[in-house]
Parts: sequence; C-alpha cells; structure tokens
Amino acid sequence: MLLGSLTLSCALQVNQGNMPGIQSTFLAMDTEEGVEVVWNELLFTDKKAFKAHEEKIKTMFEQLVLVDHPNIVKLHKYWLDVKDSKARVIFITEYVSSGSLKQFLKKTKKNHKAMNARAWKRWCTQILSALSFLHSCEPPIIHGNLTSDTIFIQHNGLIKIGSALPDDLRSPIRIEREELRNLHFFPPEYGQKADGTAVDIFSFGMCALEMAVLEIQTNGDTRVSEEAIVRARHSLDDPNMREFILSCLTLNPDKRPTANNLLFHRVLFEVHSLKLLAAHCFINNQYLMPENVVEEKIKELDLNMVMAEIRREGRPGAQWRYSEVSFLELDKFLEDVRNGIYPLMNFAVSRPHALPRALSQPPEDTQKAKTPTPEPFDVETRKVVQMQCNMELNEDKTQWHLTLLLILEDKLHRQLSYDLLPTDNSKDLATELVHYGFIHEVSLLPFLATSAVHAQHCHSSPQIHTTPHASEE
Repeated sequence: MLLGSLTLSCALQVNQGNMPGIQSTFLAMDTEEGVEVVWNELLFTDKKAFKAHEEKIKTMFEQLVLVDHPNIVKLHKYWLDVKDSKARVIFITEYVSSGSLKQFLKKTKKNHKAMNARAWKRWCTQILSALSFLHSCEPPIIHGNLTSDTIFIQHNGLIKIGSALPDDLRSPIRIEREELRNLHFFPPEYGQKADGTAVDIFSFGMCALEMAVLEIQTNGDTRVSEEAIVRARHSLDDPNMREFILSCLTLNPDKRPTANNLLFHRVLFEVHSLKLLAAHCFINNQYLMPENVVEEKIKELDLNMVMAEIRREGRPGAQWRYSEVSFLELDKFLEDVRNGIYPLMNFAVSRPHALPRALSQPPEDTQKAKTPTPEPFDVETRKVVQMQCNMELNEDKTQWHLTLLLILEDKLHRQLSYDLLPTDNSKDLATELVHYGFIHEVSLLPFLATSAVHAQHCHSSPQIHTTPHASEE
C-alpha cells in the first residue's frame, strides 16, 4: 500500500486497538488505493523517555511493517513526529469494520445464545496461528496487549489480532494503563520483568475463557475479580477445554505451553481433510495457473461422472456424482481458505520465521523518504509469485534486450532490464539474480523455465546475464 495520499476523517473516531497510551484512533481513507485505514497516534509527553527508546522503536516498527499474516491486523506505515516538548508515533493500520471480539460476544449473550464449540475451536486456532507466527520470528515478537478488545472478527468468521505493540513502547506507558476492566488479561509477572512469549499465552487463555462463557461477570465492579474468573472456569462442561485453558493460566510463566504446542492440544488438534489440504495446495500454487482455471475445469466436467464410491459385499454400494456437488460452496470454501479462516498450523514445522529485509528507511520525514538501492549480497527472502520475461531486438537488430517483471509475495513489483551478450546463459543469470539479492532461490526453476520458453520463441538461444549494476525500477 502506497499511502501516498491519506485523507483523515477527523469526525469519525474508531476504537480499534485499545493500546495503552494511544490518544487518538481515527478512520482515514487512502485515496490512492481506495480503502479505509486507521490512523493511530501514540503520544509521549516526556521527550527524554522517548529519546531513550527511539532507536529500538524504529527498529521494531520496521519489523512490524513487514509482518504479513492473515490473522494479524496489517501495519502499513509509521513515522515519528518529534517536537520541542513532546513526541508522537503515528502509524497506519488495516481497518477491520466488523468490530471487536468483545462486542461480538456481548451481542451473542444478549440474544441468549451459547457459544458453538466448533466456532470456539476455529477462533482459538486462528489466534494461536497468529501468535505462533509472531513468537517464531527471529527475534520473537511479543504482542503484549492481547485482550478481547484487541481481537477483531470479520463478517466471514476471520479472526484478526491487533498489531503488536513494541516492548519499548509498552514499558514507558505501562503505568498509564487506565483500562482496569482488562487487567485480568495480564499475568502477575507483567511489568515486573522483560516480557516473554508466556505473557501472550496467559492473555490468550483469558480470551479463550471469555469466548467459552461469553462474558466473565464483574458484579458491577470495574475490575474483574479472581472469584469471577474461578466461577467462569468451573462453569465449563468440557474437561478438555477446561484443562486447555488452565494450562494457559498457570501462574509460573515457565510452565505455560507455547502457541505451537497448544495447536496440538487434543481439544483443538484434528487431522485435516483431504479437501482442506488440496485447497491449500491449490491456493499456494495458483499463480502458476490461469486466473479462471476453476471455472473452466468445472465446465469440462461430466456431471453424471462418479467422483467417489463405497463398495459393499452383498449389498449395493454408495456413489457420489459431480452433479451432487455444489460448486458455489467450493468457491466460498476456497475463498475462506485464501482469507486464512482454515490455517494448517497443526502441521507447520516449528522454525523461526526470518522477517524480510526492510523495504524502506525509517520514515521519520515522509517528504525525504527514499527507497534504498538493494545492497549487494543482501539475501532476498520473498518469493516471486508472478514472472514475465520479454526479449526483443534493439533498434539496429543486432542485440537482444531482456526485460524482467517480477511480482513478489508482498505485492512489490521489480523490473529489471539488460542488454544480452552472446556468451550469456539463463542458468548463470538465475544464479546471479539469487547471488545479488534480486530473487529468492526457490524462484530459480520457474525463472529458468520462463526464460527458456522466451528464448525458443525468439528463435535464438541467447543466454542471459546480469551484474550488480542491473537496474531496478
């Protein structure tokens, strides 16, 4: 998102984030992209306190801008506004229009409805999917403010947790916390020492408890009492659910499970259906297929053809034909999987997620911000999801000119151009593109295939080559 032209709707203040110390959250419009976003302002009245943490704040926000997960509210951009006596951190986040989880739970209870166990499991899985992603980053990212007010639910059932708040912002403003009604979401060690991932697990446990019972009664008190929490835990009928939540609420942070371990808990874990595995495989590789491939394949199907059959000895078997399948439901299912409602985190390998290299300098001054030239030997971690390769003769018809258009997984477009030499070859080009940080190594084979097709099309075998001075536009 460019966010080059932002219109602030000052008349409309939204409650999306509920972070301590944030004085203003306004709905804004990115007029270039045509989408609504949230303008957040975090004010430091003590400029000295801000200066003490300034570098760490910038480093962490640079990481958070690069975090991209379907169950995490996207942080698009940030900048610092430092004046004589005070300082502000302004950051632009994705707008989730359907409201917070707490609002949804209140509406559900008002309608005298109980929480559906399957919905509870799906929500827990999505929240843990986001936490597992954050905690497995290198270094780990601690959310530090996970409550039912900072978890949002969309109309299609997709759960998104609010953007993480850097620890260097949480520490100086922790004393400013005024939301007493949310203090029960934080463990006893919160604020006593450096926050670890166990802080988020305790907060998640409280969220899971509130989701299960819809509301933890306060008896009119501003703050939720320990007795109310105990009553809520005892009201749980499912022993597996109760054990799951209690493990998160263990007072000793060292004995709390990790987000990844909780995904394997018996109350959540299930063997994914072949349909779900196939959907993920299709979506992950959809960039290799035509845009309307599903629609075209459906048109080719013989609806009377048997798609599955159960054979039984001594009695008729059962058959399912394509005519019995609703293809509209298939489209919706693929869309839900694409949106992140059914993550495959149960089978994910526990490994650190290396955040991509920063795409821009810390935007302290939006007027002076410039996109840096990639440093030589800087490893590219983003995959190429779409590639176009074009070769054409120059004006005097004596030399081939190569143009590459690469679309990376974070939607960044990279265009490279080069005049080919007779000794160049596509294998050397692909290797050097990886070496100098233009593409990820997993993009080697698609690139070789694409360049080979274009070489044949041009009735030539020009082999392509690049050098560190190849232009990036």
